[in-house]
Amino acid sequence: MAVTFGAPGALWLLALPAALAGVWAWRLAVRWSEVRALRAARTLPTRERHRVAGSLPAWLCLIAAAACFVLAVARPRGVTTTVRRAGVDIVVLQDASASMHVTDMNGSRWQRSMAFVRRLGDALSWDDDRVALAVFAHIATPQIRLTRDPNTVFFFLDHLGARPPFPLEDDTTWNTDLEQAVAWGLRILDKDQELHGVSPNARVFLLLSDGEAWSGEVARSIDRARDAKVPIFVIGVGTLAGDWLPEVEVAPTEEPAPHAISRLNRASLMRIAESAGGHYFELDRDPDRDIANTVIDAGRRLAPPRAAEPTLVEFYPRCLAAGMALAGLATLFLRTRPEAWLQFVMTAAALGIVTRVLG
Repeated sequence: MAVTFGAPGALWLLALPAALAGVWAWRLAVRWSEVRALRAARTLPTRERHRVAGSLPAWLCLIAAAACFVLAVARPRGVTTTVRRAGVDIVVLQDASASMHVTDMNGSRWQRSMAFVRRLGDALSWDDDRVALAVFAHIATPQIRLTRDPNTVFFFLDHLGARPPFPLEDDTTWNTDLEQAVAWGLRILDKDQELHGVSPNARVFLLLSDGEAWSGEVARSIDRARDAKVPIFVIGVGTLAGDWLPEVEVAPTEEPAPHAISRLNRASLMRIAESAGGHYFELDRDPDRDIANTVIDAGRRLAPPRAAEPTLVEFYPRCLAAGMALAGLATLFLRTRPEAWLQFVMTAAALGIVTRVLG
């Protein structure tokens, strides 16, 4: 990697630390000569110990720190080639059936799901990653198209956070049709490709459900997702103990819905994840941040690498860090308080000048 300088005119200042390095070498030679003469003139029965360089290593560190500061002022930089992977397109398939009203978690299952989706949004980079959202019960409806705008996602989450959009009074709310959810997820991906062309991002379905009362052809929906090469990562919402389904007021002529307990159907959800090439997670068993990062990382690993891109790298922060480290190392070799104060003043002045020039 070739190194260039943004301010090459400052490099002539390196002559000062170079000259000081010559003076330092001369002082070291003088010290060695004086130590040899002292040892030859002494007649004590025990041999005296003399430090090889005394406090001179402290000044060598300061000279090297000054050279680093000069290099920082000259703004060294280089161009490196990096290979980046594409992002990930995550289509969230959110169960909105009647069982998501059950309050066996911190709030209802729906509210707990929305809290996780928000955490997922916090974990995304939003540079290349995109998110879409579709909710489903017996029918499915898209809520957010694929977007890399976090404000859009969080705006919808704020308005969907209280309760599912399907009313409990509708019969369709009391069924959970995964086939409809996957079909709409694929339609979202196809529509995005139609509008914006083929995306380099990996495509992932993220299913949040309690697995209660499945209907439709689950196996057929999994086959459709596998044919489209879209793995389904499944997140279980609810507990094995469960809680009572909500009661719904109906007309006197209608038969009320049975009052039963809804439990997390872990086995069916695990089968879906395994068959669809994804992984199974469970809210409140695994930390939300870990689940979100695992899904995002797994999706990015499916993305093909992009073409190599040149990237400009600035080296002056490293020069500043090296200069400060060398200045700190110099304090280990100082023997008197005046030397320590002088070293502190010189380092502070040099750092102040460099910061002002770079600023």
